[in-house]
Amino acid sequence: MHIRSLIFVVFISFLGKAAHAQYNCEWFKAQGNMVRYQACLEANKSNEFYQFSKEFHEVYDRVMEMDPTWALPYRAKSVSYLKSGDFINWKKLIDQAVAYDTVTYLGYRAGCRFQFFRDYTGAIEDCLLLKKVMNNDMGYTANGQYHLDIVLALSYKALGDPNKAIETILERHHEANYMMGIFDMLHLGVLYAEQGDLQKAKACFEKQEAFNDLAENRYYLAMVYKKLGQKKKYIEQLEKAKSLYTIGLKMNDPYQAPMDKIYLKQIEIALAEHF
Repeated sequence: MHIRSLIFVVFISFLGKAAHAQYNCEWFKAQGNMVRYQACLEANKSNEFYQFSKEFHEVYDRVMEMDPTWALPYRAKSVSYLKSGDFINWKKLIDQAVAYDTVTYLGYRAGCRFQFFRDYTGAIEDCLLLKKVMNNDMGYTANGQYHLDIVLALSYKALGDPNKAIETILERHHEANYMMGIFDMLHLGVLYAEQGDLQKAKACFEKQEAFNDLAENRYYLAMVYKKLGQKKKYIEQLEKAKSLYTIGLKMNDPYQAPMDKIYLKQIEIALAEHF
């Protein structure tokens, strides 16, 4: 868990500073693709400029003119629109990237539609298409937080189909080589709790605790104990949730509040309420 969390932090820091490391243009040269080789050399000039600057975008405009069917510049240029919340221009560019390199960018588009724009219908469409293209193995979101099957499941939940969400998560978890996501059991536990299956919810929260303990996990476990009429355990879990929250062990996303996230105020209100 700690290694994957570190990867996520590095990824976010990376996004904030530069668009990319230097592209390996020599690979295109070795393949005899001199058009893309020259376009790649031009793309590397973007590192000189801030991602939101006019100059940065002008570099990629030139790259697109040099090699119009190379997916990478469309994706690179789209990122600043993504960060600024300009869904329309982001979508135009990322759609072109997907058209020219579906395998590389379809999962990325699905994850962004889910995370940044709450476009759950679009995320589901992308995930289902990618499952066909990739023979059911979609891989993970760009930041490594979720397998795309979990994105698919949470999109089903958001659109009002919790049973399909649970089924989708369990199918992925039954895969022999699946690497558990850092929030998987938390989301599954919340789904079970919302369906009234408290024992399964409790089991999921306990697994989440052992794998990646979070304030949200303890809060939702407290709500299970409340429904079970176990006041002492309810209070204990809320106090633990508050303690974890204050030291930063909580769901974090620098751009959007993750699904099932809770806040310190919610914990404090619950502690102040009569059981």
